[in-house]
Amino acid sequence: MAAAQKHVLRVYVERDTALKLTLLERPKSVEELKEIIQERFKPRLDGDFSLHYEDPDFDGDLCLLVDIQELPEKGTLRVVRPESDTFSTASSDTDTLPHVPAIQRQKSWPDEFVVPSFGYEMDHILEEGNRVYEESGKLLKLKRSQKSEILRKMAETIYSFKAYAHDKELAMAAQALIRAHPCLRMTAGEDGALGWKRHMGYKLASYRNNLAKAGVAEVAINTGRRSRNNPNNDHPHQNIKKARKAEVNYITNLPKDQTPASLEKMREQIMHEVEKTERNYLVIGKLMDTTYALRRQEIVGAVVAPRVRDVVDRWPALLIESQVVAEFHRINNVNLRTQFYKELDRHTPRLITLFRDKAIKTGKIAEELAKRALVLRALPVYLREDASMLFRTCDSADGPDLTDTPVALLTVVTDDTTDSALFSPESICIVIEDEILVNGPTNLAESFLLLFGYIYALDLQYPKKLELTFTFIQKVVMCLEDNKPLKGRLLTLKNDLFNE
Repeated sequence: MAAAQKHVLRVYVERDTALKLTLLERPKSVEELKEIIQERFKPRLDGDFSLHYEDPDFDGDLCLLVDIQELPEKGTLRVVRPESDTFSTASSDTDTLPHVPAIQRQKSWPDEFVVPSFGYEMDHILEEGNRVYEESGKLLKLKRSQKSEILRKMAETIYSFKAYAHDKELAMAAQALIRAHPCLRMTAGEDGALGWKRHMGYKLASYRNNLAKAGVAEVAINTGRRSRNNPNNDHPHQNIKKARKAEVNYITNLPKDQTPASLEKMREQIMHEVEKTERNYLVIGKLMDTTYALRRQEIVGAVVAPRVRDVVDRWPALLIESQVVAEFHRINNVNLRTQFYKELDRHTPRLITLFRDKAIKTGKIAEELAKRALVLRALPVYLREDASMLFRTCDSADGPDLTDTPVALLTVVTDDTTDSALFSPESICIVIEDEILVNGPTNLAESFLLLFGYIYALDLQYPKKLELTFTFIQKVVMCLEDNKPLKGRLLTLKNDLFNE
């Protein structure tokens, strides 16, 4: 009988605190391992967390521990908590994520829409209607006030996820209503939810209009358009300012206990704190949390979109890496770095297989194959997009021409070779609107992650020539689903990726 496999692990429960853990045998699952660690090191590890291990296949970079068979006999584990970015790969010493205030949305559109309660009386009527429908197939006939109450509650629930729901999302809500209460079918056929979908669309529009009159920033931003009294204003259905990249909190109202003047003082305090030699990152983070609404109203709510340079001059904390991660969390309530690496690492083996298969057929991707960074380089090639303006390379002695460069990752090298650009760059600069915004990490994947964070933080559009690539990162890697249909090449890649 084989001897039990012993594991000696160094577990980082905090950034600067590592504890030794000896296991006489391999746990049966990752969950069992987490329970052992929690019990052994409590109360340090109260609450939820995930485990990351240093993977030798990625030169020691961190990977999410999903399969217990990947647990090394001797190695390092790092604890990552959902409300903190403390131990994510290449994270800053002060990467902490903000808590989302209760007035903001906590999550995006759900995979399965849950029908709300309509109050005791209405729920009782529906329960009786469902019983009669099951017995005789008779549909429930609602009074006008009852139907209005159902639509109002459905509109409130839909809005809690998304202000401007697509037809597909309205259809999901209508179908969920019919599944929960089959007596509400408007017809006896398969399209029993179609009428509810149409009525929900009208009710949601009316609900948005009421909220706009009440001063809710997310919808009030689109008022004052063309009407009988204002014939020269924008068309009501053109240039609507709304979340287009599955943002959860696109624009919000100012905190109730703050005014524009008080938030402006906080902004000035942030500038003063950033200028210090020894910055207090905790203070900066708290001030950035409080001033989020003001910042989004300046970026999103402006009649003419401000220049990126003007934004970062007013909000210099956005040039701090940890605050880019935190701003992404404020917008989407998603940990940018943890989610990015977790899904990228999960899909990397299958992506490499797909890239290799295509390389055999076309010969165009073979030189791009590798882990993480090279997957990001090969992705646009696979999708037949031109990435030459995104991944730029220059000699450190020469100043690059950045004309007509909306976004780019500029790799500065001393040795003009592909290997040097990929594995040992002197620096990687994040370029936005024709100028270098910040010097990013020398890790290409980490710089790409920050660039993606800036696109959300500064409300930028995806480059037209790389729309499929960035949409893949948004929907597949970051799991930010906007329920818009995928274009052919991207849909094919997604199907190939998940249908192994």
